[in-house]
Amino acid sequence: MLYIIYSEDVQNSLPLRKQSRPAHLQRVEALKTAGRLVLAGPCPAIDNEDPGEAGFTGSLIVAEFDSLAEAQLWADTDPYITAGVYAKVTVKPYKKVLP
Repeated sequence: MLYIIYSEDVQNSLPLRKQSRPAHLQRVEALKTAGRLVLAGPCPAIDNEDPGEAGFTGSLIVAEFDSLAEAQLWADTDPYITAGVYAKVTVKPYKKVLP
């Protein structure tokens, strides 16, 4: 089943993101390689694809997991959690309808 992992950043998270980004991306790439990733990316803090020093307010991942518990465990062990990037993470089942 598909699951949404929506994460909200702490204030001024950009330095923390930069430090832990390689490890975070490595995990997301593993989902992609396994054919389980639908989409992933950050939410810019301003209305610009490259927000520069404004940074980001959070991230969204939609991926396939065997259960909600597995999706939650994956989210809980993200390097951004360890680095203190995220203030809140929500994991929910997702049903894709379109396209």
